[in-house]
Amino acid sequence: MSWQDFKRRVKRQMSDMLEIPSDIILDLPKVVMFGDIQLFIENHRGIIEYSRESVRVNVGDYEVAVTGEDLLLRNILPDEICLEGRIKSVQFVR
Repeated sequence: MSWQDFKRRVKRQMSDMLEIPSDIILDLPKVVMFGDIQLFIENHRGIIEYSRESVRVNVGDYEVAVTGEDLLLRNILPDEICLEGRIKSVQFVR
């Protein structure tokens, strides 16, 4: 078991014990999708790439890669991004 895995395991156990949502303790992104037209990403670290067909967002240890048509960043806040358009795929890439 690597040091990173050990830390994540301890944090998850603390989250369960203290009844705190794991996305807060583990510093994980929260991705919410409404149909194929809107996507919210919370707890992001910034935009890596943006075009009408592709958006890549840094979420810590990996990135969220979205492909589609007519993609538009509706809101960019320090802790949340709202993406709209015709979403074809969402991938978590390490």
